[in-house]
Amino acid sequence: MQKRSSNREWQQEEGLVMALDLGDKESQLCVLGADGEIRQEVRVRMTTPDLQSWFSTSHPETVVMEAGSHSPWVSRLLEQMGHAVMVVDPRRLRLISESDSKNDRNDARTLARVAAAMPDLLRVVKHRSAEAQKDLTVIRARARLVEVRTKLWCSLRGLSKSLGHRLPRRVSRESIQEQIAILEPLWNAMEDVQRRIGEYDRKIRELEQKYPASGRLRQIAGVGPLISLTFVLTLDDHLRFARSRQIGPYLGLRPRQRDSGASQPQLRITKAGDRYLRSLLIQGAQYILGRFGPDTDLRRWGLRLAQRGGKNARKRAVVAVARKLAVLMHRIWMDESVYEPLRQSAAVTAR
Repeated sequence: MQKRSSNREWQQEEGLVMALDLGDKESQLCVLGADGEIRQEVRVRMTTPDLQSWFSTSHPETVVMEAGSHSPWVSRLLEQMGHAVMVVDPRRLRLISESDSKNDRNDARTLARVAAAMPDLLRVVKHRSAEAQKDLTVIRARARLVEVRTKLWCSLRGLSKSLGHRLPRRVSRESIQEQIAILEPLWNAMEDVQRRIGEYDRKIRELEQKYPASGRLRQIAGVGPLISLTFVLTLDDHLRFARSRQIGPYLGLRPRQRDSGASQPQLRITKAGDRYLRSLLIQGAQYILGRFGPDTDLRRWGLRLAQRGGKNARKRAVVAVARKLAVLMHRIWMDESVYEPLRQSAAVTAR
C-alpha cells in the first residue's frame, strides 16, 4: 500500500526524490520517499510564487525534471532555494516518451523512480547562466527573423510567377511598383523585417565587446562573429568539458552506433545538442571546403576525406570538418592560443 498523505508530513523526511513533469501552465509533481513509496502527487502552477510555496518548506532534496522550455528558469529557481536539481536529457527516457500509458501523472512517477533507483542511467543537462541565456536570445531572435525574411522572399517570387513575371535576384521597390503593384505590401513587410534584422546585428556587435573569447575564435577562417558568439554563449563555460573532443558528441556531430557482432553500419549523426549552433558549424565547414576557403590544415584534411569517394563522401567530409572545427574552437578558447592555419603541415615539412 503506497503511503500518500494530503498534508505535508512528508516534508520532514529526508532522502526524498521530487519529480516534476513540466507543463506550460501546470506541472505534475510526484514525491517519492526513501522507501520507494509515493508520498504525494499534486499539480503545481508554473509561477514563481507557487513553486516557492511548494519547495521552500521542505528539506533540501533531489528534484528531477526533463530538459525543456521551462527547465532553465525552474532549475535556477530551485537551486537558489538549496535543492539539488537534476535536469535530464529526455532522449534517454524512451520508457516515458514511448509508453502506452503516457500522461503527466505516469510520466512524473516514472521519472521519480528512475532518478531514485538508477540515476546513472540519466544524462544530466547543464543549463547556461541566466545572463548567457538572455544574450543568446538576441541571436536566436535574429535567426527567426532571417527565416521569416526567406519565406517572404520565396512567396514574393512565387506569386510573381503566377502573374507572368519573373523577379531577378536583385529587385528594387521601383521595379515592384512598376511590374506587380499588388505585391508591394509583401515587399514592404520584407523590408521591415530586414530593418529589424539590422537592429539585431547592431546588438550582436555590442555583445562581441562583452565576450572577448569570441574575438579569439575568429582567427579561424570560416568563423565569423555569428558563429563565434553563438559558440561561446551556447557552451557558456568552456571548463565544463575536460577534453575538447567531447564537444563533437555534445553538439550531435558524432555518428550513431548500432553495432551488433560483425555488423557495423554507417549511420547518420545523433543530432543531439543545440541545433542552431550545429547548423552554423556546418555552414562554416562548407566555406572551409568551398572554392573560396583558404589553404589550412583543416581544409586539406577535409578534402582528403571528400576524395575517398562514395555516395555521400562530400557530406561526410563537411560533417567531419564541422566536428573538428568545434574541437579546434574549444581548444583555442581554453588555451587562449594563436591559431596557426598550417601548423601540422609545417611540422611534417620540417622533419
